[in-house]
Amino acid sequence: MSTQTATATTRSLSATTQAATDERSSLLKLYLGRGILAVAWALAFTGAHEDIDAVAITLLVVYPLIDAVSSLLDYRATPEGGERRVTAFNGVLSALAAIAIGVAGVGGGAPVLHVFGAWAVISGLAQVIVGVRRRGPEFGKQWPTLISGGLSFLVGITYNIQAAGDNPSLDVLSVYATGGGVWFILQALLLGWKSRQLRTRTAV
Repeated sequence: MSTQTATATTRSLSATTQAATDERSSLLKLYLGRGILAVAWALAFTGAHEDIDAVAITLLVVYPLIDAVSSLLDYRATPEGGERRVTAFNGVLSALAAIAIGVAGVGGGAPVLHVFGAWAVISGLAQVIVGVRRRGPEFGKQWPTLISGGLSFLVGITYNIQAAGDNPSLDVLSVYATGGGVWFILQALLLGWKSRQLRTRTAV
């Protein structure tokens, strides 16, 4: 291998490593912020949904909008590829869910649970797909993301079952948001640990 070829290869590897580092840093901040916002939303919604009034409906609309904005930021930080398209899809889905939940809120708790449940199912599946595609040496095994997405899928189904029953309650949404927030925070912590691990290897 010539000196020029070796230099070009080294530069290419360096650029790839730097791009992965930048993406990992962006995702860490995004996951941490997303997790904190989800927990804060859960606390606010717990004390505001006794009656499905303007405040409760506003909070219901805000939650999927948080996800939509997070998906947009994720989309901008992610290189071209399959996971970027799934992230874009999830962002559009969440924006549409926010509108649908706002409309459903006028009809009471059951319609809200139906829409929220349908969104949780599809969004959870998208999250699992992204988690699978991000598994690797740069981003770790993505277990928190995969578990969170899988639980969202399953819980969304139960919400639709509950919505079809007697006296459906929106209390479960605070639990959903809290659980999702905790998994996002855990994923951020694992990404931080992965970054330190890779920096240590590079230093050695």
